[in-house]
Amino acid sequence: MCLAVPSRIVELDGMKAVVDVRGARREVSLLILPEEVSLGDYVIVHAGFAINTVNRDDALEALRFFDKVLQSGGEGVFL
Repeated sequence: MCLAVPSRIVELDGMKAVVDVRGARREVSLLILPEEVSLGDYVIVHAGFAINTVNRDDALEALRFFDKVLQSGGEGVFL
């Protein structure tokens, strides 16, 4: 099972980007992403590749959900 956490693009360098999720940063490839991205865009990353973009509102809603799960310790969230 995969868990997709929206990651915000904070640096761009050709076909590479640095993404940020709550302060955790990593470099990802943009080679297979079907559309162009800009700084501040949100993407879904799998195995080091950005595979899809996510609109800002959906990304922020998902991040709020993940924050809620982490704060609750995960109890009862997926039932």
